[in-house]
Amino acid sequence: MSAYVIVDVKVTDPEAYEAYKKLAPAAIEAFGGEYLARGGAVDVFEGNRTPNRTVILKFESMAQARAWVDSEQYREARMARHKSAVSHMMVVEGI
Repeated sequence: MSAYVIVDVKVTDPEAYEAYKKLAPAAIEAFGGEYLARGGAVDVFEGNRTPNRTVILKFESMAQARAWVDSEQYREARMARHKSAVSHMMVVEGI
């Protein structure tokens, strides 16, 4: 069953965040992940939440998404993101 990683990213250091944007795709691809949305326009339909940069990834399963986020391949990218942004990340199982 597919799994979707949803990330709200508040970039605090745009220059440093560029390093993350270069490192992340290869690690995501290595685990069969694909970008569905990557920082495009957002329109809030309900509520008063103002999202920042929104990223949505698709993996083949929750286990595959977990393997990616905890992987050695993603470690350097993850550290670069932590240094250049404040993120909220979750994964939800598809139907």
